[in-house]
Amino acid sequence: MHQGKYLTERVGHLSLGDFDPTKLIDSFSKMSFQARNLSRAARIYESMLKDRECSIWLCLAGSLFSAGLKKVAIEMVEKGMVDVIVSTGAIVVDQDFFEALGFAHYAGNPQESDKSLYEASVDRIYDTYISEDELRECDDKVSEIADSIEPGRYSSRKFIDIMGAYLQRERPEADSLILECHKRGVPVFVPALSDCSAGFGIGAHQHRRKDSDYVSIDSVSDFRELARIKSWEENTGLYMVGGGVPKNFAQDASVATAIFGSEASMHKYAIQITVADERDGALSGSTLKEAHSWGKVGSTNEQMVFCEATIAMPLISGFAYHSPNWEPRREKAYNKRLDSKDDTQ
Repeated sequence: MHQGKYLTERVGHLSLGDFDPTKLIDSFSKMSFQARNLSRAARIYESMLKDRECSIWLCLAGSLFSAGLKKVAIEMVEKGMVDVIVSTGAIVVDQDFFEALGFAHYAGNPQESDKSLYEASVDRIYDTYISEDELRECDDKVSEIADSIEPGRYSSRKFIDIMGAYLQRERPEADSLILECHKRGVPVFVPALSDCSAGFGIGAHQHRRKDSDYVSIDSVSDFRELARIKSWEENTGLYMVGGGVPKNFAQDASVATAIFGSEASMHKYAIQITVADERDGALSGSTLKEAHSWGKVGSTNEQMVFCEATIAMPLISGFAYHSPNWEPRREKAYNKRLDSKDDTQ
């Protein structure tokens, strides 16, 4: 069975420049339930941007870029609206890097026979399709990049920056978050990098090398690097889309500075978009008020928004994008500072 039957209509990527939700957010503030919560979250994010001393961390989890949110995140980096990214590997590698190589995600049907999709080598993400054959080419490209660099331990942040350098050389016109972050020195942390196409690619690289030296990913280095950034910054703000590992990893930085013999402040600002429920005790739905009990998030400028990301993220980011009240922000370009290997900075 040919894939062409399924891979016909590409998923489009929304641009923040295409719409202005300012009046809608203003109207939401006078409503109730999640409309009011979303409006308050948008204003907290605007406060992060106005606070010139604030370092803004964007946390991404879920199938976001395959759903059309890639350009929103890229434009946030382009406009200096984010200083650090903490993400799942699926978003950064299987979705962003994958599309940077020239591949695409396609609109699909959640009622389609998954047995038929499997036989056609088409993977389904709810109502979105992706070619398994192309995904394996993505694995191979990551493996080639690992082959091309010096063996040793790398933080995911460093390896993803190397992927960005590859794109700048080979596909400089690609519409890619990895590429944009590389150009601007914005660190992208993927603490569970093995849980994506990169795991397949680097795993194949290690298998070929067998007993010889090879590239490996040191997630503890990620932990130290992110904690180091927090130790540099008194004021930090979290903009979290989804939960999972990125949420916990970023929140932990507030207390992880203890490994350097110092105590940092809690994150001053925090907003989270999620559809997870808090009642089962799992992290993705745990409230930011709960995080305060751990010493991770302050209790004044925090807001949960229980809404699906493809709706809430464009509205919150779009409100700030069209606000004239915060520009310009100084780009922090943490990658250069982290690569200096000077832990005294």
